[in-house]
Amino acid sequence: MALIEIKNVKKQYSSGDDVVEALRGVDINIESGEFITIMGQSGSGKSTLLSVLGGMNHPTSGEVNMAGVDIYKLPGEKLADFRAQNLGFVFQSFHLIQYLTAIENVMLPLAIVKMSTKAKAASARQALERVGLGNKLDRLPNQLSGGEQERVAIARAIVNNPHILLADEPTGNLDSKTSEEVMALFRELNDAGQTVVMVTHNPDNGKYSDRTINLKDGRVMVQ
Repeated sequence: MALIEIKNVKKQYSSGDDVVEALRGVDINIESGEFITIMGQSGSGKSTLLSVLGGMNHPTSGEVNMAGVDIYKLPGEKLADFRAQNLGFVFQSFHLIQYLTAIENVMLPLAIVKMSTKAKAASARQALERVGLGNKLDRLPNQLSGGEQERVAIARAIVNNPHILLADEPTGNLDSKTSEEVMALFRELNDAGQTVVMVTHNPDNGKYSDRTINLKDGRVMVQ
């Protein structure tokens, strides 16, 4: 059985008297350990699909199964627990807390985990070392480059060892050289066994993944 099974997922939004169909019956299977890129023009539904995948956006209809769990049948608190335990998120705008150091930012997802502060700091340090920032633990975000801030965001996403890493345009604010370095890092994490699902508008990013899913008008394009 696939790690992720998306079955006939539809998502509609009401806009005044109009109904916008963001997703129109999407079916996708993703295996454990795969690196998937999701591509499509603006308005194709790719970010909506990622938010549905991440348990943050209830579909109008259809199923999202992860490791055999239909996540949208979980009650709210259980769904939040599932997200915290199984998913890591990386966003285009980093979402770092400006007055916290790199290690303090990475420790944030561990706030609800029952472990000592010393153990949390050790986990955060290890995550930062994995992304090449072991020597910048105490830097504030404004003391880091854009690429380094993205690496902190990636470390924060992997600190709880999630089964699935979801990334939404993670290179959107980076120059081409830094983008290549960040994509190489995602590939490295994937080679170590991390399942990665990434939304991107950059065709160059697709070469780092195992396969690319193309969306158009809320539907998966048949290759």
